Amino acid sequence: MSLPSDMEILFKPCSDSDLDDLFWISRVTFQIAFEAQNNPEDFAHYINTALSKKTLATELSNPECRFYFVYVKNTLAGFFKLNDGKAQTDIFDNKALELERIYVLEDYQNLGIGRMIIEEALKIAGDAGKTYIWLGVWEENNKAIKFYEDNGFVKFGRHPYYIGQDKQMDWLMKLELSTL
Repeated sequence: MSLPSDMEILFKPCSDSDLDDLFWISRVTFQIAFEAQNNPEDFAHYINTALSKKTLATELSNPECRFYFVYVKNTLAGFFKLNDGKAQTDIFDNKALELERIYVLEDYQNLGIGRMIIEEALKIAGDAGKTYIWLGVWEENNKAIKFYEDNGFVKFGRHPYYIGQDKQMDWLMKLELSTL
């Protein structure tokens, strides 16, 4: 399925004034994607810490973290987050941008919006003189892994990712701008 040709997509950089909407969409999309696969106590701890208003406000104020809303026909449909420099969660490579979060609300999934987000992230990376983008994806999230592989990402490592006390493993995947 793809987005109808009359659907207007807009990417909007987030600012401090977007905190309430960012808080809402971060929690809703993360809960839908992962709550059922995790221990309830670990999941609650994670979401109340990593996706708290305080944490999101701190990230919004960091110039090396950038959030972008995705609107479809003026309706908030998703968001993504890019990390540069020391805001990256693992690699810390000045030639790279980390695509840390990419989430789309259920009603807007399977329409090609995820691919459009990747294209926008690549454009931002290219404009910033980066040579690749990278991300971490839970090794048990086969649907997301396939999506990233279908969009040119390749696995290059692993790192731990904690949901509360639960140590999970993420695949590290990257996409070189030179391969496009």
